[in-house]
Amino acid sequence: MKTLKSLGDVRGKTVLVRSDFNVPLDGDKITDDGRIRAALPTLTRLAEAGAKVLVMAHLGRPKGEPDPKFSLAPVAKRLGELLGQDVVLAADTVGEDAKKVAAALEEGQVALIENVRFDARETSKDDEERSALADEYAALADLYVSDGFGVVHRAQASVYDIAQKLPSAAGELVFKEIDSLSRATDNPERPYVVILGGSKVSDKLGVIKNLLEKADRLLIGGGMAFTFLKAQGYEVGSSLLEEDQIDTVKGYLKTAEERGVEIVLPVDVIVAPEFKADAPATVVDADAIPDDQMGLDIGPKSAELYASKIADAKTIVWNGPMGVFEFEAFSGGTKAVAQAMSDADGYTIVGGGDSAAAVRTLGFDEATFSHISTGGGASLEFLEGKELPGIAILED
Repeated sequence: MKTLKSLGDVRGKTVLVRSDFNVPLDGDKITDDGRIRAALPTLTRLAEAGAKVLVMAHLGRPKGEPDPKFSLAPVAKRLGELLGQDVVLAADTVGEDAKKVAAALEEGQVALIENVRFDARETSKDDEERSALADEYAALADLYVSDGFGVVHRAQASVYDIAQKLPSAAGELVFKEIDSLSRATDNPERPYVVILGGSKVSDKLGVIKNLLEKADRLLIGGGMAFTFLKAQGYEVGSSLLEEDQIDTVKGYLKTAEERGVEIVLPVDVIVAPEFKADAPATVVDADAIPDDQMGLDIGPKSAELYASKIADAKTIVWNGPMGVFEFEAFSGGTKAVAQAMSDADGYTIVGGGDSAAAVRTLGFDEATFSHISTGGGASLEFLEGKELPGIAILED
């Protein structure tokens, strides 16, 4: 994969950097700036080398047209604070203001163009439409750097097509992500343990199938655990259940048994009558969930069991919370997994998305994990063994 070094001397050149600034907002206040901070090594390195740095990113899901609700203005403000310089935000993506901002950049300066998803061509399924937009991006710069790992699994104009228009390279974040995640896919140190949570089995079918050939243990939590419990013949009350995936899960359980892969399921569950933060919580055995109750977290015995399965592992990957960690009463399982990973001696990877948010929300020191990914979907697809378009286009 082509790295920043392959671009040579960048002094005086305009470098277009695709970052991932899809941060959570409360009004215009950023509630988690992790993705912005993750972009700093590449932006700082380019600025210190004398490049004129023009950053592009998306935020939320605007409908292919400008929407003030999804403006990158809060990002420009926070990025400026972190870089210690004013970061100008162009009022458009590839229009007159973007051209003016790009032309005014001086060596070492960083500026931002407005949300790339304000232009419907960015995510178009039509190759020609995306290519035409990429031509307009390319007209703004001399070089391109891909540093938004959270979007490299998408063939979009600012991720894939632009890399065919300008001399291109992977930024430090993308390089670090691929290097770190490769430790879990290329001859991982064993025991290799994967913890999968989140709401739906269907979201993780491909990764489960792939991991049954690679992992030594799979620890299943979150809403998806109930489809596994149902596949084992247990009743799951009003818990989240994907009936159409039960046969698939039965197949996975059989395959795991044949291959000697240990699948660990909850032995107890914290249930409540409804999905509410203040709903009365009760601990029940996994095979005794009442008909009128829903499971919202793994129970304390399960948390202890999972921690013991993590403790001796040499490679540990976690993707998806164990319960509704946003509600205090149902955060114990996720806390226990995060704590066990934080304490483990092995190489620990937190696979982005809700897992990364949980680590920060629950107050864990990020430095105690070997790697916290910035891309939930991208890291899952990488673990699944899929080719990521935004990475493939950067290969030497």
